[in-house]
This record gives sequence, structure tokens and C-alpha cells, in this order.
Amino acid sequence: MIPFDFQPRTRIVFGPGVVERLGELAVELGVKRALLVSDPGVIQAGHTQKGIDALTAAGVESVLFDGVQENPTTANVDAGVAVAKAADVQLIVGLGGGSAMDCAKGINFLLTNGGQMADYWGVGKAHAEMLPMIAVPTTAGTGSETQSFALISDAETHVKMACGDPKASCKVALLDPALTVTQPQRVTALTGIDAIAHALETFVTRRRNSCSLAFSRGAWRMLASNFATVLKDPTNLEARGGMQLGACFAGLAIENSMLGAAHALANPLTSTYGIVHGQAVAVMLPHVIRYNAELVGDWYRELLQVDVPIAGFPSGDNPAALAEFVTQLVAEADLATDLTALGVDPASTTQLGVDAAKQWTGTFNPREVDAASLKSLYDAAL
Repeated sequence: MIPFDFQPRTRIVFGPGVVERLGELAVELGVKRALLVSDPGVIQAGHTQKGIDALTAAGVESVLFDGVQENPTTANVDAGVAVAKAADVQLIVGLGGGSAMDCAKGINFLLTNGGQMADYWGVGKAHAEMLPMIAVPTTAGTGSETQSFALISDAETHVKMACGDPKASCKVALLDPALTVTQPQRVTALTGIDAIAHALETFVTRRRNSCSLAFSRGAWRMLASNFATVLKDPTNLEARGGMQLGACFAGLAIENSMLGAAHALANPLTSTYGIVHGQAVAVMLPHVIRYNAELVGDWYRELLQVDVPIAGFPSGDNPAALAEFVTQLVAEADLATDLTALGVDPASTTQLGVDAAKQWTGTFNPREVDAASLKSLYDAAL
């Protein structure tokens, strides 16, 4: 029996077209002015305007901040804070992918608590209450909508800071799978693999518990069942909904169990080589599964017994088959399956291992990792 303390903080509203309820939900929170944080791609797709229209129809004034980039930086957050202060907003809406939602949380930290993002690196460092937030994800990946963490990169050093506090949890997660249909194929692939990694990593962390396992297992079934479908049939709304719910559940699993070595390995690849997060995780995850399986192979075997109704799902109970299945999904997504193809210099793996060993997520990996073992995982992925 593993003790846990599950505190649901985020209301989840799911279904096609529910973005139209954004104004209604904002009114329920008692606000009149909202900062809507979004990015140029989502704006161009027309989704941001749907959010603005829903707020306006409910009598809520909105101010748009569109200065969000992939892997949002402290500079993005600072710019957003200036806009929020000038408008004296009472609500923050993150409408977009994980970057928009993380940037919205970062803005909330500084707007309500002052200082700079580095002051909140870690857990529980906000001293004042924060503004209510509503998350409207347009991708199925990070699960940021149900997490209390914001991942913000230092604009100068490019170090990614995980800033978490229960106060940063969104009041509402508005999951409208229709908003994910317009994703470019590559975004679908990158975010989908990231969500799959969340399900697999949370299932085996040192902090796993009965609550997190329920979310991890459910997320794995939905994501593994629908990923290939959304790649081949992007307009399949049922599959899109399965991916979005799976990513959301994986986010809840992270909130209750954290992540592992695959994410520790991915971050230095992003900061050193500019490899996008989903691609970095995709390359490293199969090697981490093999590494961990020497200690927790039985846990991975449990995932092979989950009912995933698709052709090609591995039969049997060999954890290596799980690693191969992930590699197969990565290849089907037209992503690189080794570091050489991504331009990683073999001579850099020692330093990459040192950098990965500094990542917080590695401390939750079920099998001990250090600079040497992490270097060996990079070498295996070349």
C-alpha cells in the first residue's frame, strides 16, 4: 500500500465545441477582464478568435498577448506581465499548446508575486495567491492544463526552469478536440510522442502510487490506441479526442508522480543543439525503457497487458518489445530515431551526461542515474 495525497484543483470540461463555453466559465469565476495568452500559429488557425468571441459574448473584456515562442523564455514572460499590468486583468487564459499555457502560468507568477522566474524555480515558492486561470489546449501533448508547473527557459542561458506551485494550477481545463484538428502533422507527431513519454515515465517513477498509476495506465491506453490514427487520419475527431484526453490524464499522472530519465536526457539536447523537446524525448525514451527494465521490468510488462486495440501492438511480456514499439511509433511519425541523424557530436556526450545529471526529473527515475550512466544512454542513441 503506497500513501498519496491527491488534491484535484482543476475542473475538466471536455467535448467538441466546448471552447464556446469559455466566456460562461470565466463569468463563473467572477471576472470582467482577461488576458488571453496565445501564439501566432494558433491565432492564424482562428482558434484564438473563437476564445475572444466567447469571452466577449459573455461580457468579459479580453486583451491578447501573442508574444509566445516555442519553449517560452523569461523574456516572453516579462513582456506578457507588462501587458497584463497595463490592462489590470482578473483572469489569465492560456489558449494554445504547452508553450502558451506555460507562458500564461509564468506571467501569473510574476504578476501576482513579483520578482523574476528564477525565484520560483522549484516547488512551492509563491507567497501570494495567484489569479484564476483557464487552460484551453490546442495540442495533445504536455498536459500542462492539469499541472501546477510552468517550464520557462532563461532567455540568456537557455536553462529550462521548472517552476511549480499548487497556486499555479488552472481553475478550469477546457478540452475541445476540434481545436487540435488543424495542427500541422509534425506538431501532432511531436506532441503525441511527448504525451506517450509522459504516460510511460510516470508509470515507473519512484513516486508512483495508486492514484498516479490509474492516470498513467488510462493515458497509455488512449494514446497508444489513437496515435497512429491521428497521423494517418488527422480529421478523425474521435481519435483526436482520445489523444487529448490521454495527454490530459498523463498530465495528472505527472502531477502525482513526476517524470524520469528520458526527460532529464531530453533537456540538454534542446539547450545544446536546439532539438525540439518532443523529438529529443522520442529518441531517448526507448533506451531509457531498456535501461530501467533491468530493475523494473515487471512494471513495463503490466503496460504490455493493457488492452490496446491496434494492429502491431506487441504481444508477450518482454519489456524490450515495448521499447521497440515506441521506436516504431517514432518512425511512423516521421521523426528521427537516433542522435546521429539530429547532428549530435559523439564527442559531446560526456558533457551532455553531466548536464542531464543536473536535471530534477532524473531523481525520480526508478533506476539510479548519474553523469556516467546518462552518457552511456546518449552513446546508445547515436
